[in-house]
Amino acid sequence: MSNLRGFQQKLKDDVNGAYLGGKRAVMMQLATGGGKTVIMGSFAKDHIAIPWKHQFPAGCSIAHRGELLGQMSIQLAREEVPHGLIASDKVIKSIVAAHVEEFGRTFYNARSPWRVASVDTITKRDLGQWPGSVGMVHIDEGHHVLKENKWGRAAELFPNARFLLPTATPIRADRKGLGSHAHGIADALVEGPPMRQLINDGYLTDYKVYCIKPDDLATDGIEVSANGEFNQDQAREAVHQSKKLVGSVVDTYVKYARGKLGVTFAQDIEEARKITAEFISKGIPAAMLTGEDDEGHRRKTLRMFRNRELWQLVNVDLFGEGFDLPAIECVSFARMTASFSLYSQMWGRALRLMISQILAGAWDSYTVTQRLQFIKDSGKPFAYIFDHVGNFYFHKGPPDKPRVWTTDAGTKRKAAADDGIPMRVCLNPECAFPYERIYHCCPYCGTEAPPPAARGGPAQVDGDITEIDPALLAQYRQEMDRIDVPATAVYVPAGVPRVAVIKSHMNRQAAQHRLREAMIYWYSTYGDLDARVAYRRFWFAFNIDHNAAMTLGRPEAYALRERIVASLVDRGIVVPANLTVTNEIEA
Repeated sequence: MSNLRGFQQKLKDDVNGAYLGGKRAVMMQLATGGGKTVIMGSFAKDHIAIPWKHQFPAGCSIAHRGELLGQMSIQLAREEVPHGLIASDKVIKSIVAAHVEEFGRTFYNARSPWRVASVDTITKRDLGQWPGSVGMVHIDEGHHVLKENKWGRAAELFPNARFLLPTATPIRADRKGLGSHAHGIADALVEGPPMRQLINDGYLTDYKVYCIKPDDLATDGIEVSANGEFNQDQAREAVHQSKKLVGSVVDTYVKYARGKLGVTFAQDIEEARKITAEFISKGIPAAMLTGEDDEGHRRKTLRMFRNRELWQLVNVDLFGEGFDLPAIECVSFARMTASFSLYSQMWGRALRLMISQILAGAWDSYTVTQRLQFIKDSGKPFAYIFDHVGNFYFHKGPPDKPRVWTTDAGTKRKAAADDGIPMRVCLNPECAFPYERIYHCCPYCGTEAPPPAARGGPAQVDGDITEIDPALLAQYRQEMDRIDVPATAVYVPAGVPRVAVIKSHMNRQAAQHRLREAMIYWYSTYGDLDARVAYRRFWFAFNIDHNAAMTLGRPEAYALRERIVASLVDRGIVVPANLTVTNEIEA
């Protein structure tokens, strides 16, 4: 039986608090690798352990693919929860075999009040009176659930149930809202610790990322379809036309991670075959898996992978969601995606810890420093992420950057103010690490970034004051001097009311004073020691350079200050009261 980590128990308690507060459907957000399946198993165990406390004692766990059904079933078995299976006979047989392989017995019981179901099967079968007795339903990968889709139809089968909707990414590429006030069914969103915190606290492995996009892979013109994903025909054409992608994927693995267990995400089956063949030709034991393979073949292949008989699994649309195999040490992107959810899921495959069961059982008893040292000394001190198709650039960095989640509809995902900082790759071919364009040299090896083609406006030099055209800088300084002049020295043209001119000047001064206070505080929250880095960060965050901001008129200055304050709030930073004050000079 599983013991919840401290953060998992807190998240479970928060979900229960939402239920007690009257919420029926709770979306539970937890980063990939954080243990959503473990928490679901704990909820199920609690629910069936004391059936006399529930008017509706039965329960159901719903997923959409055989391997995810199997993982949910295995977790229930770990909790010693007997359960039925609503799936095809072939899937049931495979899951029962997996039980026997791991536990020496099966926990499958067709008459159990708790059942694990395929969403495609449960919506087509006559379930009799059982749905009315169900008091709790778990729908895995809860970001799929909309009122009008098959997931929503499955939820409608259970009139008396509370719903748990776990997901790492409560967002949809099509921008439909997951809240019950929008397109989904979630009445509340409860968040666990973000991915970066789990890494820093020693619950996930840190990573090294290499962006090695072949120079003949043309991806810039690929359109994003209405569903929020890249046009797959265009994406496949770009991948197939590249003569270097296959070699790049294999050679990068051989150079940096030979002998480590890796998963490669391929664009389609044709490309997966090429990559697999190339791995084998270079002496790398590899196999291809797709959604078309039967469960028995998948289990056998994964067992060979765990035993290091295979070093590489090349997959197509299979391991993006819910796949749990801690042995993965590196991930290679040969499949481009505009979906942040899929990007995060693929990345997260490599972040699970590789520690002994003895250590894992006592993990929460150790300090953060001890956990990080154990990880450093483990077989996987860090994971490798190899991006060959530009996913890192499209999503403007790694998935552990700060995110602000919402179940609202109609907008792109909310993010921290600096989420829009573009990336560049180190020019040193031995490094090839990506880094934010605010830096003038690679923070990993020190190689200088390419200089701007010429000194010009802020857009040409990323807001770097030292690179802006001197004539433009002179204009900025002249306007700042005009703003900062005392009211008694303001020039008043003949025939213009003096009081009105002075009032306008003082109001602009007050707005600029408040804006500059906010800018100083915003800069201080990052602690950049290099002023040029700070100015570039400001440019990418707010699309205006430092000096131009200090020349804004009254309404524009107040509007920018509000954006700065909002960005601080989004990052969870307490905003001093003086930054929200507006001073207007009365006539």
